[in-house]
Amino acid sequence: MAHTHTTDVLIAGAGPVGLSAVAELRRHGVRCRLVDRLPARLPYARAIGIQPRTLEIWDRMDLARTVLEAAVPLRGQLVYVNGREQPRIDLVLPPEVPYRFAALPQYETERILEEYVAGLGTAIERGTELLSFTQDAAGVTARLRSPSGAAEEVRARYLIGCDGAHSTVRKGLGLGFGGGALPEEYMLADVEADWSLPHGYAVRSIHLADDGSIDDALVCIPLPGSGRYRMSMPVPPELSTWAADRTPGDGDGVAHGLDGGRAPELSHIQAVVDRLAPEPATVSRMRWSSVFRISHRIVDRYGDGRVFVAGDAAHIHPPTGAQGMNTGIQDACNLAWKLALVVRGEAGPALLAGYDAERRPVGEEVVGRTLRHATQGIYADADTPPTRMLREAQLLVGYRGGPLAGNPYGPADAPQPGDRAPDCAGLTTPVAAYPLRLLDVLRGRTGHVLLLYAADTTDLAEAADAAGISGVVPQVSGDRPGTSDGPETETGPQTIAVLARGAASTAPGTLTVPEYGDAAGEFARLYRPDGPTGFVVRPDGYLGARFPLTHTAAALSAYLTALSTPA
Repeated sequence: MAHTHTTDVLIAGAGPVGLSAVAELRRHGVRCRLVDRLPARLPYARAIGIQPRTLEIWDRMDLARTVLEAAVPLRGQLVYVNGREQPRIDLVLPPEVPYRFAALPQYETERILEEYVAGLGTAIERGTELLSFTQDAAGVTARLRSPSGAAEEVRARYLIGCDGAHSTVRKGLGLGFGGGALPEEYMLADVEADWSLPHGYAVRSIHLADDGSIDDALVCIPLPGSGRYRMSMPVPPELSTWAADRTPGDGDGVAHGLDGGRAPELSHIQAVVDRLAPEPATVSRMRWSSVFRISHRIVDRYGDGRVFVAGDAAHIHPPTGAQGMNTGIQDACNLAWKLALVVRGEAGPALLAGYDAERRPVGEEVVGRTLRHATQGIYADADTPPTRMLREAQLLVGYRGGPLAGNPYGPADAPQPGDRAPDCAGLTTPVAAYPLRLLDVLRGRTGHVLLLYAADTTDLAEAADAAGISGVVPQVSGDRPGTSDGPETETGPQTIAVLARGAASTAPGTLTVPEYGDAAGEFARLYRPDGPTGFVVRPDGYLGARFPLTHTAAALSAYLTALSTPA
């Protein structure tokens, strides 16, 4: 029987990862349905840390300002061992990085993203559960159960499982989920503390036994509000899920996440604070509490055919360094722009294999690193302090050598295809009376952006003309060439010219593309162009190509071909 597609992409799971996937897909004009089995957002401060790289992605979506207005800064960590203060850890990044570390309860992150996608025309279908699915060469047929209990069959071109550690999508695909569980159990609580410690700093206080092992611990992450923290600590025996012969989860053997059984009381939290707080303090106003377990697992592949997994459905690990949610959000954005090109008929389906090729190595690194840090400490790796900070900020994530990374050009240690496209300050335009950042120039753009850098406007004009000829993405063997119900989308790389510092600005209208001056020389310092140079910036903020301007037409043709038939 022939099926009529009711949507382009069905997303299961309306946490930060699923919402981010919908946000990016809708920005690209792709029709979506977003279902979640829960009737409402959970009021828990689970994932808290917002990494600078995630804020850069949200800036491109014109969402960062809303997040900044709701979040609080994470300035560092105060460390105590057996009651003695240790050197303070300050979260310091290079000045060219536009954002710092932030903290925001997960339910607030979800609220902001939900309002954003609602503005793009998609509402969460709450209380709607994905029961099962099948796929064929043309699409996916999914069975849903509505809040009333009625069954519905949905036909979609693609399905993304953002449905957490106990993912129905992952199980339906039969993906391997290798790994294990840590033996420790922990309490979580959202409380207020009346101590006088500096604002914006996390607190880590541990007690070492005679053999040097940690036998007690208190970790407090600041939240918006006066003296408010999410505190975590080992669980007492009376609350142990082992003692109660219960394992968090749904019987699938994955012991990860919050336990719905016994909840710690305020007295349990106060007892640990009395033992380990760096100064006497009383905790109060507990909003919620839970016992939780931690596993470390990753799928053997991030998708199969027309079905994909992202976030906790693909990888789970210790919460050390606030890597999980941020990694999942970047999974979603990496997949979304690729899906959008395929659905719109602007790239071939082979492009989607690049999702696993690019993101699974990232997931493997995150799972391994957080496990080492959880069991051996944050100094288990040989990174220097600056490198460690950049890695925790997820600013070192890259795809060099991947299927979409073109040939390198210029200095080997300069940003190359597959690397994050650095932000830079000091860009000028004759109309604006203040300097701009590159993020300002890229904000709101959905497609690829071609940056042309030179001191000679003749070079820029010739390259811009070449881009105009070669920059229209051809119709290839995609899924739905022609139509969408979303916002206007770009059909090829948008071209922007950057004039080297000291170059004479052109008369208005001389160049047929937007023009910015590198007045402070920051673009040249961070991108290190080798003479007149072109850069393709992908929709997710990574470089797709780097080339001499004299090769603009050939380089664009090669990159666009790679989108259709990645290696």
